[in-house]
Amino acid sequence: MRRRITVTGPVDLPTAWGRYVEIRRWTDWAPQVRGVEASGDRLAPGLTGRVRAPLGVRVPFTVDEVDEAAHSWQWTVSVLGVAMTLVHDLTATPAGTRAGLTIDAPAPFALTYGLPARLALRRLCRSRAPGRSRS
Repeated sequence: MRRRITVTGPVDLPTAWGRYVEIRRWTDWAPQVRGVEASGDRLAPGLTGRVRAPLGVRVPFTVDEVDEAAHSWQWTVSVLGVAMTLVHDLTATPAGTRAGLTIDAPAPFALTYGLPARLALRRLCRSRAPGRSRS
């Protein structure tokens, strides 16, 4: 199943993009991410790691593509042995930034992940991301 989610908020595009590319900042805006162990500090094709999710679940991932000019990136995660492909994109708007996410996964996973993903994208697009760091 393919599911598309979009959220618009007041943050400018460079700030939102910085929140994506700096791995350590994911916990600031994505409440479902409790921590990240990765092979690097910034998004790059081939980056691998594990996201620490609630209840101690560790979700392995590989970053497949990063297009800095288009402000988009794609990664594959494995949840309970099921692969999900997530494509993130950002677009500047007159009022800030639109964040989009395309989820390609079996229906139960695509539908279940929609709510936490929407919440995370809203936080990504806030003027100041909640959490430890300031932007």
